[in-house]
Amino acid sequence: MRTTELEKHPDQKSNTRGQRSGRARAGVLRLPFGIELTWLQLVVHICCWLPLIVLVWEASHDLLSVNPIQDITFRTGRTALVILVLSLACTPANNVLGFKQALKLRRPLGLYGFMYAGLHFLIFSVLDYQLDWELIQQTIVEKRYVLVGFAALLLLLPLAITSSKGWMKRLGKNWRRLHALVYLAVPLAVIHFVWLVKADIRVPLQYGAVVALLLVLRIPRVRQFFSQLRFRLMPRRKPATTGRGAAPAVIAQGESTSRSG
Repeated sequence: MRTTELEKHPDQKSNTRGQRSGRARAGVLRLPFGIELTWLQLVVHICCWLPLIVLVWEASHDLLSVNPIQDITFRTGRTALVILVLSLACTPANNVLGFKQALKLRRPLGLYGFMYAGLHFLIFSVLDYQLDWELIQQTIVEKRYVLVGFAALLLLLPLAITSSKGWMKRLGKNWRRLHALVYLAVPLAVIHFVWLVKADIRVPLQYGAVVALLLVLRIPRVRQFFSQLRFRLMPRRKPATTGRGAAPAVIAQGESTSRSG
């Protein structure tokens, strides 16, 4: 029986495994409490906390607008919408562009989007309406933009609760069905923005166009088309001409010369 070089030298085999694991962990940052993040994940976490930090700093230094409650409410809502749209863009970024690292950003972006949406509603109910639940209920029923926004928040609530791996195992196939509600929640958030602005709706419509495009890219036929297009445009690797790749050619050449001889 023939033995490979790795079987002859087990130390070389372990070193090869170590080199592979080292390459896999090359871009990973090890933080306290056993947390491991890539550089991209770290940047995303910082960028998601930054709007809240800036908002708190401006509020503590009286740098908000003349109507501070309205300013805070609008900014938290806009940040929530931006982050939720980015969370929707993760899967198309992988399918269309082949950017696999984006898949690891879906969960944190979704949770940050829910966090800002919750702050948005909390400011509305506590600072603006002073927890007057009768008035809040009346406003939700009478004003359609509040009703749609509240519906979007309710749809995001079970998604945030069940975002962990434990819930994913418990729900099984139903987990994907439940989290498909995000495809309804984000458009409702855009409609909430459109009805809130009323006058100049160009910016909300731009968000709506982006969301519509991201949803279209999730259609199986469209996704398959772009995946095939990306595969065709990718540069193909040339076969190796040295090392192991050259061995069969050398052997074949030796066999042909021996036969001719």
